[in-house]
Amino acid sequence: MNATTYGMDIAKNVFQVHWVDGNTGEICRKKLPRGKVTEFFAVRPAGRIAMEACGGAHHWGRTLGPLGHQIELLPTHQVRPFISGNKDDAGRPGIWLAAQHGDIRRVAVKSSEQQAMLSLHRMRTHWVSVRTATVNALRGLLYEFGVTLPRGRHSGLRQLAQQRAEINDAVPAVMVRLVDDQLLALADIERHVQAMEEEISLMLKSQESARRLRDTPGIGVLGATALAATLGDGTSLRNGREFACPRSCSGSSGHGRQSAHRSISKRGNAYLRTLLINGARALASREHPAPWIVALLGRRPFNVVVVAIAHKLARIAWALVAHGRAYERAGKRQIPRQRVQARCKPVLHDQRRGDAPQCA
Repeated sequence: MNATTYGMDIAKNVFQVHWVDGNTGEICRKKLPRGKVTEFFAVRPAGRIAMEACGGAHHWGRTLGPLGHQIELLPTHQVRPFISGNKDDAGRPGIWLAAQHGDIRRVAVKSSEQQAMLSLHRMRTHWVSVRTATVNALRGLLYEFGVTLPRGRHSGLRQLAQQRAEINDAVPAVMVRLVDDQLLALADIERHVQAMEEEISLMLKSQESARRLRDTPGIGVLGATALAATLGDGTSLRNGREFACPRSCSGSSGHGRQSAHRSISKRGNAYLRTLLINGARALASREHPAPWIVALLGRRPFNVVVVAIAHKLARIAWALVAHGRAYERAGKRQIPRQRVQARCKPVLHDQRRGDAPQCA
């Protein structure tokens, strides 16, 4: 008999469970308080528990998985078409229906260490956005009094420090105190950003997969740790393209009789895409880039080349994590014997003299 599939709609307090009895075909529904979820599934036969990959899903995947159940996290945007109505309990049959479709890609359950690493990245991004907003607010307020600051955080704050005496004379006393408060707030925010970066660097040293990714050109500390936490062991994906394309590191292509490459979309993980493209831009902007990058720059615009490099970095990252290998720099990789023979093509030779074919 096939394992029972449970569609569970998770929430803060009350959980909704939907399943079909394998013996009678009866549709069963049950409301569970948060404290009774583990107790309910502990006495149920091993089955499939499908949930939306939303807040708290990875925690429940780690909690219910050891009980013998198969955990399937479904992307929220792919579950939505199966949900009718706007009631809070309408999601449970929709989740159950979506779990019957094998073509919906499952989300791998993340470990607590992976989520802790991604939480550090999320908080660093939060403090960076707060820092940017504070600088922009300060720039806008001073502009109302005729004080203009150049673009860029470092340039603007540097000029503000250099012209502080003139600015204090040009603005009211309350504005002087306001500027002082904002500068103190910026210093405090900068300490938060540095603390997050130090924690990320410490976790990099303790993760083997992140250290391997760090050795890849174009992938720094932030990129290595974020990629390692997102990929896990990489076994949930069949190949590197399955990892690169959903991150929008590849332009969309046409359909039908004609095929044309278009611009990248905004779907996928915007943070990972930013890290990959920034690393790719650094590779393309080097004084002496790799020969294949030089050849690509001769045929395509700069930004197109950057996206192509980012796509390649994503595929390399998956390969390093999934196969447990270290990055091999150009010139150090040993070509297998069978591949050398495959690359050898016979050239024209004089058969009368018995010349042997050579590699072209």
